[in-house]
Amino acid sequence: MRVGVLYSGGKDSTFAAYTAKQQGHQLACLITMMPDSPESYLFHYPNIRWTELAAQTMNVPIMKTKTCEVGESEIQDLATAVNTAKEQYALESIVTGGLASRYQKQRFETVCAEAGLKHFSPFWLKDPETYMRNIIRSDFSVILVSVAAEGLDKSWLGRAVNESMIDELKELNRRLGVHIAFEGGEAETFVLDCPLFTRSIEILGTETHWSGDHGFMEIKDARLVAKA
Repeated sequence: MRVGVLYSGGKDSTFAAYTAKQQGHQLACLITMMPDSPESYLFHYPNIRWTELAAQTMNVPIMKTKTCEVGESEIQDLATAVNTAKEQYALESIVTGGLASRYQKQRFETVCAEAGLKHFSPFWLKDPETYMRNIIRSDFSVILVSVAAEGLDKSWLGRAVNESMIDELKELNRRLGVHIAFEGGEAETFVLDCPLFTRSIEILGTETHWSGDHGFMEIKDARLVAKA
């Protein structure tokens, strides 16, 4: 099918795009929602503007839509974006990367159904530890850019997602209930490289924003570079 990927630049949407292509679907476009607020119920906030680089290195067109309100009005913004993308890119399905958020999945399915599109969520209810290890073993380079959970302090910002981190997250899950794949909003990620990319993303400058027990690493400058 010709699919549009609801794309944030993080691990879930990028791995969903990769999985869709592996299954023979055509990546017709990326759909990026750009919330004004980090409190968005549906959409990824940190460093969303850098999805443009990911689109360039994947050689896939991107459609970006700003959303100004938080809450149910975000759904209407998404519906408008999905319908526009459907017409512009002849989409048959929308791909999303969620694992466990019923709030998100129900709303994405409703938007797709009303647009006459299928909804493909390849990782729904997958085991989070297995899922995370599969991302690493698929040659994804991923870093944390936001944390908002007990047990995840400022030192986690910028860390690479790897096998040892997953071991740490398993322990935090046991002690504090932290979701191993961050499906509860415990953290947000950013993909620097993966098999879909023709070039890697190199971060040239960052600024950390921290408040109490949560914060994010803003990417101030980045560029595409040849793969090592």
